[in-house]
Amino acid sequence: MQSKQALRSRIRSVKSTRKITSAMEMIANAKLFKQRAAMEANREYAMRLREMVNEIVTRNPGLDSPYLKQNDSTSKVTVVFCSDMGLCGAYNMNIMRHIRSTLTREDPIILIGTSLFSQLKNAGYKLVNQNPISSDSITPQSIRDAIKAAEEEYFSGNVGSLEIIRTRFVNTMSFRPETIQVLPCELESAEQPSEGMHVETLFEPDAETILAEVMPMMIANIVYSAWMESTTSEQGSRRMAMKTATDNADELGSELLLEYNKARQAAITQEITEIVGGSEAV
Repeated sequence: MQSKQALRSRIRSVKSTRKITSAMEMIANAKLFKQRAAMEANREYAMRLREMVNEIVTRNPGLDSPYLKQNDSTSKVTVVFCSDMGLCGAYNMNIMRHIRSTLTREDPIILIGTSLFSQLKNAGYKLVNQNPISSDSITPQSIRDAIKAAEEEYFSGNVGSLEIIRTRFVNTMSFRPETIQVLPCELESAEQPSEGMHVETLFEPDAETILAEVMPMMIANIVYSAWMESTTSEQGSRRMAMKTATDNADELGSELLLEYNKARQAAITQEITEIVGGSEAV
């Protein structure tokens, strides 16, 4: 059994740690709701943008666009999203496990987030950006700048596809890493008008020019949306991790307090026994 002094020190330490984890849980919870609201607000824009591209491609078959062409190369360049900070549970570990199962060490990687930089570099993966890109300072423009090199590799035919590894936000308790393909762009067929309805769409100046302007916007939005969903998942994972740590601190604190009370009671009993024994001796 530990001494009362050691137990008091551990109880103070656990209480201090609990204050930190509780505060971090509240901060992560606030960031989660803020990021989730932004992610859901972006979905409407992303959906309308994709519907516009779908309609242009469907109503103008045979368009010559580099965003739709298949390359012969079997290699791929991948944009990977991870966190800048730790203490977010298994979030980064799951991303690393997904990378190991889906990518080879010859596949170039553009890493957004700093947590996995050293781990990927030490594991021998081919990092395009030798300086980590902070995930917390990402903007739509910085997203476009980050993937510009990847697009050039694809358009030149050096790689056959551009992909993203993001963490999908299922709900506030579940997050799953997944790979989505960006280039070549895979589009759904636009819904055809029902019988009896005739919808005429006019493109000015022409469909190919409009597609050339809209496609970069859609690609950038796909990557930005992936970042928003990954960041939302990160905050959700951090909230869960800090909540678990806070609950564990409460449980450990209760156990230590019980042990301290037992040690205190044992000391009091020992003192009473010594007093009674001394009085009987007199």
